[in-house]
Amino acid sequence: MAIRLIVKEPDEVLHKTAKIVTKVTANVQKLLDDMADTMYDAEGVGLAAPQVGILKRLIVVDADEEHGLIKLINPEIISTEGEQFGPEGCLSIPGLNGDVRRAETVTVRGLDREGNEVTITGSGLLARAFQHEIDHLNGVLFTDIAEKVYEYKAEHSEAGE
Repeated sequence: MAIRLIVKEPDEVLHKTAKIVTKVTANVQKLLDDMADTMYDAEGVGLAAPQVGILKRLIVVDADEEHGLIKLINPEIISTEGEQFGPEGCLSIPGLNGDVRRAETVTVRGLDREGNEVTITGSGLLARAFQHEIDHLNGVLFTDIAEKVYEYKAEHSEAGE
């Protein structure tokens, strides 16, 4: 496993749509593992493959103790419920936070690291992280949808992506 370089805004890869993964290979599994290591090294709660410069529909999220580390291939939101509004950050946009409106609870379907279909429902920070990372797969950044974007100081920052 390895720490990968996180792509920063305004890199154009962050604004492109990621491609569906058609086969779960050892390279896909290694990329998921590297993404998890990279996310933890950067102290984030989620990371999408475009953030390491690879246009594949892969995300990793670790936003709550109940679920722990989640690695998903071709994730899609299949249902949403409620609403939450609050600060969000992004490892690809250091120094900025934004107030973003998201669903409070989401159900996501995708493939796990071994290629088995999984469905996961999460609320709060996990739901926010799922939505944020899946947005990355579609070339959408939190700054594109935030109602307000502002600078923050690291010592006062909210848990970011």
